[in-house]
Amino acid sequence: MPLTTDAEIRTLLEEVRTIALVGASDRPTRPSNGVMAALQAHGCRVIPVNPQITGAHVHGEFVFRDLDQLGDPIDMVDIFRRSSEAGAVIDQAIAIGAKAVWLQLGVIDEAAAARAEAAGLKVVMDRCPAIEIPRLGVEPVTG
Repeated sequence: MPLTTDAEIRTLLEEVRTIALVGASDRPTRPSNGVMAALQAHGCRVIPVNPQITGAHVHGEFVFRDLDQLGDPIDMVDIFRRSSEAGAVIDQAIAIGAKAVWLQLGVIDEAAAARAEAAGLKVVMDRCPAIEIPRLGVEPVTG
């Protein structure tokens, strides 16, 4: 079952250091761009993933095509994709050994969430970490 309590979500956000943001945009008006900036300001390393802008840089980070290109351990995959596309991203997150998946506001895929949980990943669905961090008073990442 996805994490839903404030305590569960706060604990996850306190543990996260490295985030892969799937659906990252280089356009400042896009929500994913603002969320990436907010997560970086919180102290997280955020690695953008978007096959349409691979090789570009967003907020100083190289944009990768797919999660399997990253090479670095990923604490959480933040998914800015349509609900119909979230399952494939979750399957990739499982394959790379991510610890958690976060489906953004309006992104819901119960079957994919169940697969992630069965594989041992924590799941948050239909929420935004850039909203939850200040709402829950999560301290900035240090060290």
